[in-house]
Amino acid sequence: MCFSCKQGNESSAISTKNYVNIVKNDAQNRIDIFVDSVYFTSYLYADSMLRKPVLFPLKTANGKRITRGFPFKPIVGERMDHPHHYGLWLNHGDVNGVDYWNSAVVPKNENARYGRINHVEFLKMKSGGVGELSVKKNWVNDKQEIVIEEVTTYRFKGDKNVRSITCNSTLKAVSKNVIFTDSKEGMFAIRVRTELEMPSERIDKRFGVEVDSLVNIKPTGFYKNSNGIQGYPEVWGKRAKWMQLVGVVDDDSVAVSILSHPKNPNHEPHWMARDYGLFAVNPLGSKTYTNGEEELNFSLKKDESITFCYRVLIENGVVSSVRDIETQFLKFAENQ
Repeated sequence: MCFSCKQGNESSAISTKNYVNIVKNDAQNRIDIFVDSVYFTSYLYADSMLRKPVLFPLKTANGKRITRGFPFKPIVGERMDHPHHYGLWLNHGDVNGVDYWNSAVVPKNENARYGRINHVEFLKMKSGGVGELSVKKNWVNDKQEIVIEEVTTYRFKGDKNVRSITCNSTLKAVSKNVIFTDSKEGMFAIRVRTELEMPSERIDKRFGVEVDSLVNIKPTGFYKNSNGIQGYPEVWGKRAKWMQLVGVVDDDSVAVSILSHPKNPNHEPHWMARDYGLFAVNPLGSKTYTNGEEELNFSLKKDESITFCYRVLIENGVVSSVRDIETQFLKFAENQ
């Protein structure tokens, strides 16, 4: 184990080409990740607003933030809807009747049952050409029972134009059988900044902000998936092995791609890709996405486990073509 006990901020790291440095920051209850001395992201695990550990914020190789700031660091002019959408996370909307997706400091529905995901311990921290962070989490229901034990390993890589995160999450049913009832609200997700939203009068009316505050913040996002479907709402709920979101941030081309490993259940998965900046892959929502034509209701018996594996590619400058992403997907599929 290579463990950095250095107390870090966004400027402290080791400078070696393509070197990923994992920095433990006890003072702020986070783990900071750097690539070539440039801040990339942090694992947040103990903030009072958290109802699940997340990676926040996410930045490009040249330092452009791609995630929405709210609720941790609100940005003037951005929307403040869906307070449970922050950073990059994994959870689900219906686990044994308990909602982990919509769990927030202020409940969405007073009559609903909400759970939370608690950070338990760090299992591994390793800096190097590939940075590695392994953590244990518990999915706790509204009766304070541990329903699922999660072990997630994040692997971080980067170069002058690309950042990547490979996320392997193993979920184990520990106290009883578990059923993930089909829900549109899941599962591996990012909430992106305003510039990467879709241009849309619908969301301006639904999640409105002051008009003057949007003058210099222009939504430019556009989705395309591995099956050639493009735009919104065309991509919503459709099956695909990968999805790419492209846009412009501070006059720089930015692309965020999510790849779903073929060993994940219910492959090719559905996609919860929204115009207002929610970008998610959800293999466990078939009933909703197919208008009832399909139904999965994935289940685990007590002591059984399942692993979900995803890769996120964040690019700035030159954006990968469909052929390039397909090549990346094949490498991802072969090496996991």
